[in-house]
Amino acid sequence: MARVTVEDCVLKVPNRFELVLLGAQRARNISRGEVLTIDRDNDKNPVVALREIAEETLNLGDLEQDLVKSLSRVPEPEPVDEEVLDLIPTDQNIFGLQDVSAEEEAAALAAESEEMSPEDIQAAIEAELGGKTRR
Repeated sequence: MARVTVEDCVLKVPNRFELVLLGAQRARNISRGEVLTIDRDNDKNPVVALREIAEETLNLGDLEQDLVKSLSRVPEPEPVDEEVLDLIPTDQNIFGLQDVSAEEEAAALAAESEEMSPEDIQAAIEAELGGKTRR
């Protein structure tokens, strides 16, 4: 890089670290195909980026925001559409639509909430083991 270009840039961006970050971001943007604001003159992207900064053909605030956005680890959340909400699982679409009457549902809830007696537990064990239990 030309010493003159860097010295010109330091007048616009006094912090050399910030200058390096902004210049590198602009060089990456040029590599991605953004439009140049000055003539290339057979220079490579980093030199073109520094020349653009030195000649103030860029808005440094926009370039800084672009840099912050590129360094963020968490992508910006996308807006939720109604179609996406339809894909979120609910009780009905996880288990399929079931035609259950209110009485059957209440009976199932009551059966779940009751504690099993020792005899019921023993009967369930015997049923699982095929009628054979140790005593």
